[in-house]
Amino acid sequence: MPKVLFVLFTAMLTAPPAFASDKSDVLAPIHQFIDGINKGDVKSALGACADDTSIIDEFAPHEWHGAGACEKWADDFGADAKKKGITDEVVTLGKPRHVDVTGDYAYVVAPADYAFKQNGKPVKETKATMAFALHKDASGWRMTGWSWARP
Repeated sequence: MPKVLFVLFTAMLTAPPAFASDKSDVLAPIHQFIDGINKGDVKSALGACADDTSIIDEFAPHEWHGAGACEKWADDFGADAKKKGITDEVVTLGKPRHVDVTGDYAYVVAPADYAFKQNGKPVKETKATMAFALHKDASGWRMTGWSWARP
């Protein structure tokens, strides 16, 4: 094999796949959202959402969609937590089970745990799943949909 072909072939085998960067870029808004919620920084969390978003979650009304859906969800999340005496909420995402990137669209599925205090007593929801849909536009990757499902 000519030396040039050998070098090119070796480089192809040892170089990281081009999509590795896409996958880490796709995860950035997800981490921004979760970190923002965990820190009580709603503005940062909502910055990870596209304006037009769809959400499914375990508390009523269970579904939010359209323009401003993330903000509506955050307002309802806060009201639900207050009503139920929930404080100190922390969501922990595990290693994603799927990170599929197709052009400007992505789909991510990850295990999740939710720890909080309810009326001062520690509570944990474990082995939940979060699924995210994302779209990349001129401003970067943004979540266009996400869901929470308990086992």
